[in-house]
Amino acid sequence: MLPFADLLDRLSRTVTAYAGDKELMLAGVSAAANVMVADGEVAGTEFETALAGLRANPVLEKGYDGLMLEAELYDGIARARTRAGRAENLRAVARISGRAAEQRESVFLIAADVADHDGIAPVEATALGEIADALGLDPTALLRASPIRALPAR
Repeated sequence: MLPFADLLDRLSRTVTAYAGDKELMLAGVSAAANVMVADGEVAGTEFETALAGLRANPVLEKGYDGLMLEAELYDGIARARTRAGRAENLRAVARISGRAAEQRESVFLIAADVADHDGIAPVEATALGEIADALGLDPTALLRASPIRALPAR
């Protein structure tokens, strides 16, 4: 019976991927938005990094096209400009706290990539800490295990 349960689990994940996992998408968008707005300015490179991170997630890539992700990210950024909006974004992040570590870590690392353009500023580190708390993760361990690798100079 165990192989049958495994098959059903895989089928369920596949259907979810193609139908779109709204909670996962909103968690990723909200985490990225809170980090982007943390330092008071939203850089174009941060926006592009967030979109690339969202698209790199296989579930989100199958369930959402680029324009949908872009629109949701703009909405997340608009929310993050106020305290109430940042709290709403954190609640969206926390909604996936019971999920598999892989999904929670993916959301955190998207936000970490957004923060780490010129090193993680203290206000961005605070935002990352809030996101990690909402996800039940250890941010120091994740950042140590997934260092930013600089691209070679051209």
